[in-house]
Amino acid sequence: MIDPYEILGVSREADVTAIKLAYRKRVKSAHPDTGGDAETFGQLKASFELLNDPIRRKVYDDTGYDPELADKKDLQGLVILEMLVNEMILDEREPGSFDPVSSMRRKLTDRIVNARFHILEMERHRARIRNHINRIGRKPETDVLGRMLKSRCETIADAISKADSEIQTIEQAYGMLESHLALPKLHGSFHDTCHPRRHPCRCRNAPVFHPRTRDLRKGRA
Repeated sequence: MIDPYEILGVSREADVTAIKLAYRKRVKSAHPDTGGDAETFGQLKASFELLNDPIRRKVYDDTGYDPELADKKDLQGLVILEMLVNEMILDEREPGSFDPVSSMRRKLTDRIVNARFHILEMERHRARIRNHINRIGRKPETDVLGRMLKSRCETIADAISKADSEIQTIEQAYGMLESHLALPKLHGSFHDTCHPRRHPCRCRNAPVFHPRTRDLRKGRA
């Protein structure tokens, strides 16, 4: 995702007039007909169109992404983060008593772990079906059971593919949180799922799935 403000060389507070002036100044030398670079020209044009549209500009300023320029995976990751943000807003715990970023990461990690376990279960199920196919005697022209079992294998393969795509999307959302630091808690250190007064944290060393290395380790992500 390009930064339209950086491409045009204007500040985030620039008004429409300043944006138009910056665009006209830069687009002359960047135009391919005058020896400019086609990619640079395209970025200038796309940046101007984004910032010249008040609705698109507001969406970009609020999220850092533009639906028309952002990668499809980025947009899918944003959908997941939007749900987590809604959960954070509805959380009635006192701000500062828990770390919302760590809570989001933990929820994403849990979703990845669950999806991977689900894939393993489906792969084992498919292996059993294939074993049945190899053991069942049949005639080629009347292989009703074989066709039914093969159809089940194809359905499972589609489900595994969808689960893999879901994991990639969750990992994309996880990566979007990398620039956000964990905040110190005001009421001491405790697990985000534990109540600070009623349930002292005893799960600090619980296994945590690390999306980058894709394995289970001790300690927090």
